[in-house]
Amino acid sequence: MQTHRYVIVDVFTDRALAGNALAVFPDARGLDDGKMQALARELNLSETVFVLPKQGPGQARIRIFTPAKEIPFAGHPTLGTAFVIGTSVQLDPIVLETAAGPVPVRLEREAARVVFGWMNQPLPHVVPFDDTPALLAALHVERSELPVVAYDNGLRHVFVTLANPAAVAALKPDLAALARLPEFAVSAFAGEGTKWKTRMFAPAFGIVEDPATGSAAGPLAVHLARHGRIAFGSTIEIEQGTEIARPSRLFARAEGSAEHLTRVEVGGAAVIVARGEFRI
Repeated sequence: MQTHRYVIVDVFTDRALAGNALAVFPDARGLDDGKMQALARELNLSETVFVLPKQGPGQARIRIFTPAKEIPFAGHPTLGTAFVIGTSVQLDPIVLETAAGPVPVRLEREAARVVFGWMNQPLPHVVPFDDTPALLAALHVERSELPVVAYDNGLRHVFVTLANPAAVAALKPDLAALARLPEFAVSAFAGEGTKWKTRMFAPAFGIVEDPATGSAAGPLAVHLARHGRIAFGSTIEIEQGTEIARPSRLFARAEGSAEHLTRVEVGGAAVIVARGEFRI
């Protein structure tokens, strides 16, 4: 029998029991793929992270699992893991090796306590999406205010623009229909200026609705800038998770131009709320 310790972190919030809960196993040596997946299923959070010795230029390698599968990259697991590591080391940035490439995270501290982080995400690129009518029907909406576009930054997100935040809050999607779009997480959003509201559904990944989706926040900033809703380089503030009683706040910005994207950053706070161990 081995003991495997884990930490629970609430990410994209500055208070406990809000944001997106994450489990981090700071030392996952000795766990094989099957046990990692079983532990992620047991904890049943949006994602669980397993930290392993580095293989390249980073401080550590991370593997990210949803309750259903391993994924190459996700935002709140990367940021939350950097907070956990940052409690014991003073490195800045902390570079985490993900399956989508190394991700630097810059941490901000107050009196030696980590209070905020900015991650430099993999640059998203547009990917084909050919199921717009089925997607709109599954969301029970008639149209998208902007073109329906999908982006890939290690995960594939497709974006649907609604008329106002109230329309986003009122969504009651057909989850079974959304699950038939297995390669994509679905983000519906609305807002103006620097303030935006979003909800993300990914039943095919084992996530009915996500409280805070860092991997979608960066592409959202790109999408808004590409379609003239914000300027490149502007920082947006994103509200998410209210409808499932996990209010979250994310920040994102995209730098460069529609022809040449140079940097995508996503930031937020996080708090460590629990520690435990498995004996298996």
